[in-house]
Amino acid sequence: MLVQQENEKTKCFARAIKRFEHKELFIKLDDDALVDIDYAIGLIKKYQGYHKPMYISDHERTKPRNFPDSLNGVMYGNGKFYMFNRKLAQCLKTDIKYRDSPNEDSVFGGMVTHGCGEDNVEYVQEDDRWIWHKEYTSKNKNIDLAFIKNH
Repeated sequence: MLVQQENEKTKCFARAIKRFEHKELFIKLDDDALVDIDYAIGLIKKYQGYHKPMYISDHERTKPRNFPDSLNGVMYGNGKFYMFNRKLAQCLKTDIKYRDSPNEDSVFGGMVTHGCGEDNVEYVQEDDRWIWHKEYTSKNKNIDLAFIKNH
């Protein structure tokens, strides 16, 4: 039940961002993730005004045995961090139909693939040196970013 709620939340998020017509770039970050502000600003400067739909994350492809329907083989990003532009937001297929999905990230990937067309999207690999998930360690500091331990 929780997975289905997260999937619906993702579809609702995608519909909502389409309304922010004057915003060019969007960042989605898990609540247990932290991104270096200079890294984020560098991405904003680099991809501002980008000419085609652009999607930054830690991308992978769904495996056919786990996704028997419209999410089979789609490229999706690890949910800890996404950055994408208005052009991608505009072409998302928010009414995507699917049978089962183990996570909301594959649903977002399906909305990208079926709405924008995989060949039309610039998939950019994030640099994980600047994104911390669940734990932040630097300069002899170790911070647990997960408020809920099983999250």
